[in-house]
Amino acid sequence: MRDFSYIDIVLALIWAARWTLLLSLVAFICGGITGFGLMLMRISPLRPLRYASRGVAEIIQGTPLLIQFLLAFFGLSILGIELSPWASATLALTAFTGAFLSDIWRGAVESIPVSQWEAARAMSFNYFQQLGLVILPQAVRLSIAPTVGFFGPGD
Repeated sequence: MRDFSYIDIVLALIWAARWTLLLSLVAFICGGITGFGLMLMRISPLRPLRYASRGVAEIIQGTPLLIQFLLAFFGLSILGIELSPWASATLALTAFTGAFLSDIWRGAVESIPVSQWEAARAMSFNYFQQLGLVILPQAVRLSIAPTVGFFGPGD
């Protein structure tokens, strides 16, 4: 049996921290893109898109993250989709992050007063111009604190 010195343990922790930070960065970027897409679906005027994105978000948010890791690695392999541990962890963290960010950002968009939407509509902006030029800039400012809180240290 091998004895580990404190140096061995510290070096192993530093090596592991490197991968943890990289996986966190990948989850933040991919989860942000996924969350933005889900948020756009949640505020869409099309009812099927709203219901589909709400269902996806509720299922992911209602499932513990550990179960999502297990489903991404073992569940997909049962279906014949073999993923590396890195890819399955990325998939699970992206889904988890995207589901929560979509709700955070949807709440920020919905907190913008209706008069802002009406003003943009009065200026003959189409739906995407309303979002991009009037609503999202205001929503970004409101969503900074909860987004940072989501990525910050847990309790």
